[in-house]
Amino acid sequence: MGFRILAINPGATSTKIAIFEDERPLFKKTVPHSMEDLRGYPRVMDQIPYRRDLILAALEEAGIALGDLSAVVGRGGLLRSIPGGTYRVNETMVGDMKAAARGEHASNLGAVLALDLGDRAGIPSFIVDPVSVDEMEPVARISGSPEVERISMFHALNHKAVAHRVATELGRPYEDLNLVVAHLGSGVSVAAHRRGRVVDVNDAKQEGPFSPERAGGLPAYELVALCYSGRYSFDEMKKNLLSRWGMAAYLGTKDLQEVEARARGGDEKAALLLDAFAYQVAKEIGAQATVLEGKVDRVVLTGGMAHSKELMAKVIARVSFIAPVAVVPGEEELEALALGALRVLRGEEAAKDY
Repeated sequence: MGFRILAINPGATSTKIAIFEDERPLFKKTVPHSMEDLRGYPRVMDQIPYRRDLILAALEEAGIALGDLSAVVGRGGLLRSIPGGTYRVNETMVGDMKAAARGEHASNLGAVLALDLGDRAGIPSFIVDPVSVDEMEPVARISGSPEVERISMFHALNHKAVAHRVATELGRPYEDLNLVVAHLGSGVSVAAHRRGRVVDVNDAKQEGPFSPERAGGLPAYELVALCYSGRYSFDEMKKNLLSRWGMAAYLGTKDLQEVEARARGGDEKAALLLDAFAYQVAKEIGAQATVLEGKVDRVVLTGGMAHSKELMAKVIARVSFIAPVAVVPGEEELEALALGALRVLRGEEAAKDY
């Protein structure tokens, strides 16, 4: 029998779990949580016993005992800035997640649940590449104002997972490659991966291309004027930037398939927005290619929007001169977590301490 790994991905409205034997999934389940289910928990961390018991019940249903497992791995939360990799969960990490200094988020539960279940079974517990992965070089942090520093906050788990996958397909270590990886989902992050490190990346919440629901980078003067116009409160502006603008503000929908159908049906505005999205993604890829001084082994397109062959063709047409393009659709977070733990269990990568 190979290594059996329990992967846990807690989200705002569900807890996703899976058991892997090496790379092979044995069991997957998504446990939904309604607003009513969570109403009695004022803070995210108050949900620990509730979610733990649901995970244990799901394992019992699958006929898998904690004692059958080799490791538990949870999604990393809003931790302090750390380099990428697989980390052992320790009490310092759990303390930071409970303090929620960088914000309350369901992903903060991942490390705490992993340690709880791992300790019960007497097996190691890990997290892999949280959103706070920070490998940016000093030159990339300069913004133009000493009061505003560029930060690293991005879809690190999927970025690193697809980078490792492409490296395996090329028969070369990730640490030997230069890649530009574009994650295209509800938020868009495009990063320069230089020999195993993400040396620059746009913050998907406030920089780079727009997305189905996010504004991306906006002209600064016009944005400041809008903020002081009296039309919106601070909280409303945050919601606009993160979930109300982008394609949704132009077209009234966040659904890419609907936008594509409208464009095929002759809707010129929908067609223009698709072209503009591909244009902005390609521009950001070009910018990150300059970070790597044009020495790019692969451009990688990933995330949910990468399922659209039509949209990917628009991006590829603009960036294929940089390097061959690999399309890796979707965001398999549970698989990415399990593979990160597996690399450590196999001795292919050393676990890091937080």
